[in-house]
Amino acid sequence: MKLLATLLLITIMHADNEMYKIISTYRSEGIDNIKPTLEKYLLDKKYWESIVNSKDTRYGYYESVKYVFIASKENNNLLLFELDENKVSQIGNSSAIFGANKDDKIKEGDLATPIGVYDLTKKLKNLDQYYGPLAFVTSYPNLYDKLNKKTGYGIWIHGLPLNGDRSEKNTKGCIAIENNTLLQYEKIINHKDSVLITSNKQIEETSKEIFVNILQSLFIWRDAWINNDLNLYLSFYDDNFTRFDGMKINEFKNFKKKVFDKNERKIIEFKNINIIPYPNTQNKKIFRITFLENYKSDSGYTFLGNKELYIVINNNSFKIIIEK
Repeated sequence: MKLLATLLLITIMHADNEMYKIISTYRSEGIDNIKPTLEKYLLDKKYWESIVNSKDTRYGYYESVKYVFIASKENNNLLLFELDENKVSQIGNSSAIFGANKDDKIKEGDLATPIGVYDLTKKLKNLDQYYGPLAFVTSYPNLYDKLNKKTGYGIWIHGLPLNGDRSEKNTKGCIAIENNTLLQYEKIINHKDSVLITSNKQIEETSKEIFVNILQSLFIWRDAWINNDLNLYLSFYDDNFTRFDGMKINEFKNFKKKVFDKNERKIIEFKNINIIPYPNTQNKKIFRITFLENYKSDSGYTFLGNKELYIVINNNSFKIIIEK
């Protein structure tokens, strides 16, 4: 059914003789014979415009995330949004307490709530009464934080003291909200498919054009990877790129040249793509991209797992600054 829906979408976009030939080939010879043609549509801006224009992308482009928390230090609040197919609905708005230091978190003990994008990794109960009835653990420090030498740990979304003592005006870096609201959120969300965006000011909405550009660029990068086009592939990397293990751009280029020189055939599939604007104090257009990657090569090497990219957009150019 998904394949037929894709063919229908492409037919609507390109209702011409070429498209009818593709459908006839699929009908008589099967999917394998039209896959290369369908792959080309993933490089087409018009295809991604049709996808993005049908979605509410005010706070990101999401294919697998279902709930988004947005925390604003400026407004002292925590908003909760539900993603239902192509719609984004606000289902929660609570006042929030942040760390005493209103800047970004840099090091352990600086009393700052971090600025960025974080997964919710665990739900904890039976804590010290100070944290209220439960806590959602965030992924701080994430990959971006670690490679930028930020330290600290234990950043949670938690409640207020069960003994009723509300005298403390700030946290040590966590986000604290009313206990009743936190308990309501526990009933609504699954932390495993939720993310948290934290900012020192109100989150600005991202234009659909930027998401179209990112998605098209992501699949051109993938196509260059599949076809061992080293120059095109490396053109998507920033001069200040760092890999998850600390490898810098020049070493990375040499490493990739050795890999691409083997000229292996590869199958690379991307699914469950999420593109999230990444608040930062440098006023750069940074995005965190996550997706499920399925990789197979002639050598027998396979990988099935989550891929994570941090990119910067400058003059409509897509550049990878961090990769895992």
